[in-house]
Amino acid sequence: MASKKSTIRKFIDRNVERQLVREYLLKETSRAGFGGLDFQRTPEGTKVTLHAERVGMVIGRKGKIINGLQKHLQNEFNLENPRLEVAEIEDPTLNAQVMASKLASALERGWYFRRAGHSTLTNIMDAGAKGCLVVTSGKLTGSRNRTQKFQAGHIKYCGDTALQFMDIGFAVCTKKLGTIGCTVAIMRAGTKLPHEIMIKDRHEVGLPPLSSVSIIAEDSDPIPEELTSEDVTEEASGEDIVEEPVAVEESTDEPAVEESDENQDEEVTE
Repeated sequence: MASKKSTIRKFIDRNVERQLVREYLLKETSRAGFGGLDFQRTPEGTKVTLHAERVGMVIGRKGKIINGLQKHLQNEFNLENPRLEVAEIEDPTLNAQVMASKLASALERGWYFRRAGHSTLTNIMDAGAKGCLVVTSGKLTGSRNRTQKFQAGHIKYCGDTALQFMDIGFAVCTKKLGTIGCTVAIMRAGTKLPHEIMIKDRHEVGLPPLSSVSIIAEDSDPIPEELTSEDVTEEASGEDIVEEPVAVEESTDEPAVEESDENQDEEVTE
């Protein structure tokens, strides 16, 4: 049991450490458009890839900023020889973390929450996302807490499909009345869900075509359901056979005898 507990504790500590690293880099690179982190264990150590909208603000002049972040990761966090890299986000509108941060920034600048939520949703769907969910919760209009949702397209809330195809980002907006949580969930563009199937033709998969179905002529009588295939073939073969009349030869024995008798009578009379 001791070894099992130590293994479980090892995984828990590793995930907690990665979450602390994420919070630190999110705070330090929020102006550069933080889009997420990828951790990869290599024989040389831990590779940390930071996705950002503006890569230049993360690297800095002559790599000054990124070198400082890497030194901080080595000294303050319990990571095995961390190596920090930066990758540019191809389409920031389809990144949930970037859009959540922009939504929180818009609310801090004084945008009305309905306008900010609908604008964020429209921009994401216009970029080609298959579905989007925007949630704002907190003191939106008064002293009471409330939650407002904006959604469009196809959304998955739980299950393996949600873990694979949904990208989720979270940011916090700080205002005078209190804090507002901004959650953005995006179903990635081009996602093929398990229930979406396409039936291909036989020639597309290399199968031969089906044999042509025989069509019964309109003049022929319909085949009764009780007859079997053998009966149908027998009836069909019987229709083709035409019985020819057989010529019967008449016997000529009796007339021949009569003629012979008459000839004898004539001879006697003579």
